[in-house]
Amino acid sequence: MRRVLSLRPPVLALAAPLLTSLVASLVASLVACAGRGAAPAGSAAVPSAATPAATPAAAPAAAPAAAPVVVGADRLFGEYAQLIRGRRLALVANHSARLADGTHLADALHRWPHAELRVLFGMEYDVRSNDYSVPRDPESTVDRATGLPKHSLYGERHRPTAEQLAGVEVIVYDIQDVGARFYEHVNILGFVMEAAAERGIRVVVLDRPNPITGRRAEGFLPDDAALFRFGSYAPIPVVHGMTPGELARLYVGERMLRGGRPVALDVVPMRGWRRDQWFDETGLPWRRPSPNLPTLDALLAYVGTCLFEAVDVSEGRGTDTPFEVIGAPWLDADRAVALLGGLALPGVAFDTVTFTPERKPFHGRPPELAGVRLRGVRLRVTDRDAFRPYRTGVALLWAVHRLHGDRLRWNEATLDRLAATARLKRMLLDGRHPDEIAAAWEPEVAAFQARSAPYRLYP
Repeated sequence: MRRVLSLRPPVLALAAPLLTSLVASLVASLVACAGRGAAPAGSAAVPSAATPAATPAAAPAAAPAAAPVVVGADRLFGEYAQLIRGRRLALVANHSARLADGTHLADALHRWPHAELRVLFGMEYDVRSNDYSVPRDPESTVDRATGLPKHSLYGERHRPTAEQLAGVEVIVYDIQDVGARFYEHVNILGFVMEAAAERGIRVVVLDRPNPITGRRAEGFLPDDAALFRFGSYAPIPVVHGMTPGELARLYVGERMLRGGRPVALDVVPMRGWRRDQWFDETGLPWRRPSPNLPTLDALLAYVGTCLFEAVDVSEGRGTDTPFEVIGAPWLDADRAVALLGGLALPGVAFDTVTFTPERKPFHGRPPELAGVRLRGVRLRVTDRDAFRPYRTGVALLWAVHRLHGDRLRWNEATLDRLAATARLKRMLLDGRHPDEIAAAWEPEVAAFQARSAPYRLYP
């Protein structure tokens, strides 16, 4: 594999004591530079996939309590401007790709006189919005604000084509992830890097936090047959505990891209993020990844209860608490809560609930069982540091199957996308206890943690 060499770090413009005393003003100036495209006032090492053990000096052990995390996008036009200066660019982004002042990165790049933005790529929703009330764009159209072509990577095609990338020298990727393997973002990152590798295009990943922390991993790794699919591009657990930049380094360093081709990769790291930080501790604005993920609580529950998309049970879409409730007209909620309570799952409690999913402005299918009064279970996270979202989702599915196995209907295609292995369903059908199922994935998770450790950028 061809080594991808990191750029040589320039000399810092400020001395260490001054950096320590003026960290707040430095952050403010960097944000201002990002909005204006000013020349860099200082620099730090650019991490390379080929040198995974090198942690950048710009990622300190801890950020000051009052200082928000500075994401990669807010460092691009200053310290890391050399990565895009004089280049023809493509941008892979969604509505989360905003600078600290609210400017969308597409607009900032388009206005910056030192590079040429040529094309935009989005995800399930528009590049700029995830509002369900806005009609979904066709797969190829024009961005009205910049006049540039934009393409969706969510439909039939997940990779940019050679025609779409014609003349592009650097692909910039900036999307807030959710921390789950089956969500589209980290999979499309793999497809984009794959396309870039085939065409000799450099990739620059602007890093953002893992909103559910980077402390742990959960769930089976995909079966070999499930790899390179939408929902399971790479052999990583369901809860991977990494940032987009760290995953990109892992993809390259461990030759996880399809075909094992090398790709020139640069990661613009965050300043101030720690692995134990939840998103609401970063000081960053919450921009819901999906209209059905309105809060961090919903996202945390989603990592586990999204499994209910694979069965004929509502996962709470169409309610004010999506993914925090599950239900069906035939569900014996009292017995389900009793079963779940006997498991002594860490950091979570369960209650019975009744709810009626409502159809709201929605792209695609309506919520499961829309308009039907449902009996169900609500999960309440009591200690998010102890909570294991995927293990909890598996336990909920186990309880429903144990009570209503003859009634439960499975969507095999959806289960394949979410679980990416036949082992989960097989163990559930065999009546295996949730503790036994979790124990079965622990060796895989431990091996992944050891394999991914060199590619982590933050303490």
